[in-house]
Amino acid sequence: MQISSATSSSGAASSASAASDINKLQKQLRELTNELRSLAGQNMETKAKQAKAKLLQAQIQMVQQQIAAIQRQTQQEQVDRMQAQQQAQQRARADRQASVGGTHRTRPAPGLGESVDTFA
Repeated sequence: MQISSATSSSGAASSASAASDINKLQKQLRELTNELRSLAGQNMETKAKQAKAKLLQAQIQMVQQQIAAIQRQTQQEQVDRMQAQQQAQQRARADRQASVGGTHRTRPAPGLGESVDTFA
């Protein structure tokens, strides 16, 4: 069972790292969104304003995609950990059954000499 405990601790570290990454990306997303909102009040040429808005929208979309990718990866890692844990439990169960079966010996079927009564 040491394998499953090591797996769960590395899984916790992985999900903590993912949560940290998502928090950073969400902060960046808020900053980009605020910048896009403030763009309307800025004194710029229309073409420059449109170009900057387009750039900010592309950056926002990229950050959103990064967040979604991290979430998908985290979810897949969780599924993989659960499958590994189930497989480890099945192997442990099979090992226990094999060891119980190995200690309980069945008597071999009687041969010719064992089924005949002998008198002296």
